[in-house]
Amino acid sequence: MTVEYSGKGDPARSLALLWRTSERASRKGRPELSVDRIVRAAIEVADAEGLQALSMRRVAERLGVGTMSLYTYVPGKPELFDVMLDEVYGETARPHDVPGGWRGRLEQIARENWALYLRHPWLLQVAASRPVLGPNVTAKYDYELRAVDGIGLSDLEMDSVITLITGFVHGAARGAVEAAQAESLTGLTDQQWWAAHAPFLSRIADASRYPTAARVGQAAGEELQAAYSPEHAFEFGLERVLDGVEALVNKKSA
Repeated sequence: MTVEYSGKGDPARSLALLWRTSERASRKGRPELSVDRIVRAAIEVADAEGLQALSMRRVAERLGVGTMSLYTYVPGKPELFDVMLDEVYGETARPHDVPGGWRGRLEQIARENWALYLRHPWLLQVAASRPVLGPNVTAKYDYELRAVDGIGLSDLEMDSVITLITGFVHGAARGAVEAAQAESLTGLTDQQWWAAHAPFLSRIADASRYPTAARVGQAAGEELQAAYSPEHAFEFGLERVLDGVEALVNKKSA
């Protein structure tokens, strides 16, 4: 999977666009266009066709305008990409009251991020090392930090806990998206894939030679009705991650 980086455009132009600190570049712009409309169309292209299809020309086609019309509002694709990221990160719900204390708040954050990745799978291609410095990303980070503020952790530990939660969700969501795309990309459902491999698997999977794999694999397959369940992996993993954070919180308060 190709990794995309934010912040590849002109920093001044990108930040001005993100924070809407400047008006459109020319009074000759088309009245039916705006930065918001262009960004929304770009997100729709990425959702439907993936980041590899994203271009200024493709966004213009979706809007039914000439490509050059976009440049009145957006400096270029790199700056547009930054705003796309900030826009979708603004979709996560941020309720004030979440039951269950800090653990409930972290669970809510994890589920919001999980749903966000499933709505916009192209986000999984974006490197996390260079975050977009936009209003929605900043508000999201502030909200997530407040979930663990005042529970005895240092500022660094608070940041690390949020990084742990969002990093886990990123990995789990990638598995879910890959599983969801498997049929369309390979032309086989999971059941068809296993049916095609079953005759050969029975010849090489010697239970006497691999007893633990045979026992556990059969038990998991029967329980999950699949070799891999993204939903189970997410639920199981989230509980274990939260257990680990709870151990840290208890250690700090001891």
